[in-house]
Amino acid sequence: MKTYATTDDWYTDRRSWHDEVAALRDIVLHAGLVETLKWRHPCYTDNDKNVLIISRRKQFAIASFLKGALVDEPQGRFIQPGIDRSVRYLGYTSLDQIHADRPYLEALIAKAVEVARAGLRVEPLPDEIVYVDELQQRLDADEAFRIAFEGLTPGRRRGYNLHFTQAKKPSSREARIARCTERIVKGKGLMDCICGHSLRPPRCDGSHKKFQ
Repeated sequence: MKTYATTDDWYTDRRSWHDEVAALRDIVLHAGLVETLKWRHPCYTDNDKNVLIISRRKQFAIASFLKGALVDEPQGRFIQPGIDRSVRYLGYTSLDQIHADRPYLEALIAKAVEVARAGLRVEPLPDEIVYVDELQQRLDADEAFRIAFEGLTPGRRRGYNLHFTQAKKPSSREARIARCTERIVKGKGLMDCICGHSLRPPRCDGSHKKFQ
């Protein structure tokens, strides 16, 4: 998957919906959010709290509200990605749609900022694992990663979550998540072998060190 050094690199990549994502960017920046690059996409924050991500799919350009489930969206247009309980998004296929929707988007962004400032979170279901913030943000922003992670057994998900939680700094937690991404995508647990050299599969017994 292509990566970018800056948000400008992402926006100047003339892939699908180039003009539409640029128009969404203009609306979000005028709303006062701070632009940064996270999970290979432009992410917009308020007081260092993630509020919204702009992305694109084959079907449309997307404005994803990371806690959209808690945002009052009176027109009932929010789309829920899969079984995600927090994120909600709006999809656009033309500049005319975005321009017509600008006042509505501005109102939704203001509501999303209020939710972020209040520290609100979607309440977990009974026995649901409460993921560390950096993991939840990655799950919200990266659909392929979310599908892979949710495909793991509950024990493996809890193991990863504990491993990420034990890092003291947000940057360290993000680094751990990045290092474990290959394992997660392969459907492996934290201590599982991914190289095929273990003499005691599925656990990793350190045999891979002989081949380094």
